[in-house]
Amino acid sequence: MIKRNQLIIGNKSFKDITDDICAPVERFPSKGWVGLFLGAKTLLIFYIFVLGMVLANGMGLLGVNHPVAWGTMIITFVFWIGIGHAGTLISAILFLFRQKWRTSVARTAEAMTVFAVMTAGLFPLLHTGRPWLDFWLFPYPNQRGPLWVNFRSPLLWDVFAVSTYATVSMVFWYIGLVPDFATIKDRAKNKVRRMVYGALSLGWKGTARNWSHYEMLYLLLAGLSAPLVLSVHTIVSFDFSVAGLPGWHTTIFPPYFVAGAIFSGFAMVITLMTLVRIGFPQFKDYITIDHMEVMNKIIMTTGMMVGYAYASEFFVAWYSGNPYERYAFLNRAGVPGTSGDYAWSYWIMVTCNVIIPQLFWFKWARRNIPTMFIVSIFVNIGMWFERFVITVTSLHNDFLPSNWGNYAWSFWDGAVLFGSFGMFLTLFLLYLRLVPAISIAEIKPVLDVGKDKKGGH
Repeated sequence: MIKRNQLIIGNKSFKDITDDICAPVERFPSKGWVGLFLGAKTLLIFYIFVLGMVLANGMGLLGVNHPVAWGTMIITFVFWIGIGHAGTLISAILFLFRQKWRTSVARTAEAMTVFAVMTAGLFPLLHTGRPWLDFWLFPYPNQRGPLWVNFRSPLLWDVFAVSTYATVSMVFWYIGLVPDFATIKDRAKNKVRRMVYGALSLGWKGTARNWSHYEMLYLLLAGLSAPLVLSVHTIVSFDFSVAGLPGWHTTIFPPYFVAGAIFSGFAMVITLMTLVRIGFPQFKDYITIDHMEVMNKIIMTTGMMVGYAYASEFFVAWYSGNPYERYAFLNRAGVPGTSGDYAWSYWIMVTCNVIIPQLFWFKWARRNIPTMFIVSIFVNIGMWFERFVITVTSLHNDFLPSNWGNYAWSFWDGAVLFGSFGMFLTLFLLYLRLVPAISIAEIKPVLDVGKDKKGGH
């Protein structure tokens, strides 16, 4: 019989688990949390200012031009949607496969999904240039004649896919919180806190009937969420792959985008879990090095899948005999005879996404906190550049040399990108303060896993 490491270390009792997980919610926040929150809130205020300027002055503030009509808004939209993938994968699919190691990281990954999708949702709405008319995207009954949305457009498919993904993810996340809200309500010494968390717990009493209904609903939502892992980023990839542009119309995009999304999503989970372990030291007994190592193995695996996709694109471009397709990919890599204007971004992408994650072949790297943190940062930098390479390099050199031009990157492009992290981190830090970051109801059943004791397992 294989002996597995303990999922919870430190010889915890049930009471210890409840006290440790509830502590950030019940105690006054630490100076570290307050400092991070003020920094994130400052960045959020800056982000609101930037978005206000874009709304007031139009998309001309950004670098979009002719021929590069898609820019930072679409690149960063795809980036944030990808970040949100790991949460649903860890929560839903690993739950269905009964992977017990997910219990310590699932809730924070779910929260990351919700906040990443909320951050992503703003970008396509602003990218339209007239966000006050964005309600036209929804197929509601109207009396304005034949005006109707184009159901053949992948941009409309995005509306349905992302809104469905966001709704199911939020419901799944909230349902998992209900028993823990009841626990905080029962422990509350403040009348307002007891009332608020009592309302959030939906009258939970912890009876056998409650647990039966909860487990059935959680299983159904997990089953409903699982296909979304594949469908959402597949549909996002259709924004590109159904076009006739060289470098875009490729059938490898759906699986390639899904693998890349899981890759970047797990990298962000590693980044956030490292910070959570530093900010809340008691969580080190629940989010152990073993948990981090498993996620690093997934990053390494999906990184190799993404690298395979990069190589396949070049092979297919050559094998197809299409000169435009061949030029598009040779141009990305800066091969002599092409303009190679954005070769620097391509090689940043390859270095960050393919070469650097190979460190995880070594066990010491997979189990070293500073190393995995640095690798996770590089992966997310690389994944943003992947979306940049796909979007910009295919648009800036298309079929006609007379139509070529570069993206006019401006200060506002960088401001929109960095400001979006202010929104994401503000929401995430509020979550750590107001909600139990680990599921008390799910962590207790795995307490004895891996322990050596008589009559146990």
